Amino acid sequence: MQHELRNVMTSNVETIQETQSIQEAAELMSARNIGSVPVVNNSGQMVGIITDRDITLRSTADGEAAQTPVSEAMTAQSIVQGTPDMSAQEAAQLMAQQQIRRLPVVENDQVVGMVALGDLAVDNMSDDAAGDALSSISNPSEPQK
Repeated sequence: MQHELRNVMTSNVETIQETQSIQEAAELMSARNIGSVPVVNNSGQMVGIITDRDITLRSTADGEAAQTPVSEAMTAQSIVQGTPDMSAQEAAQLMAQQQIRRLPVVENDQVVGMVALGDLAVDNMSDDAAGDALSSISNPSEPQK
């Protein structure tokens, strides 16, 4: 029997508005001990995701975190996301293919959850899938051209 993501995801997801600053995103991540935050517009629709790595590479190095809006550092194109009825195995495969460690879960254009690789690892039904995903995620990707 395959578990659906709705059974393993974190459903109490912090989000941030695209107009808020990168500094606010970093403060939220620090306060909640999380590594990524879905970015939403005024209607709550997910428009991107910002990670601790985005903040480091796209803003902190430039010294602009306090004034720069999240929309300038977030990943906005080809946002990888899951659905609550997706199986944990499907999620692990998607995460492996895309080399990501966290997967926003979206339903009716609203963020309803977040699944981390660790969530899949503690789910007994998906231990193998999580291990396979970690192996794929850990392999170096090809540089984007």
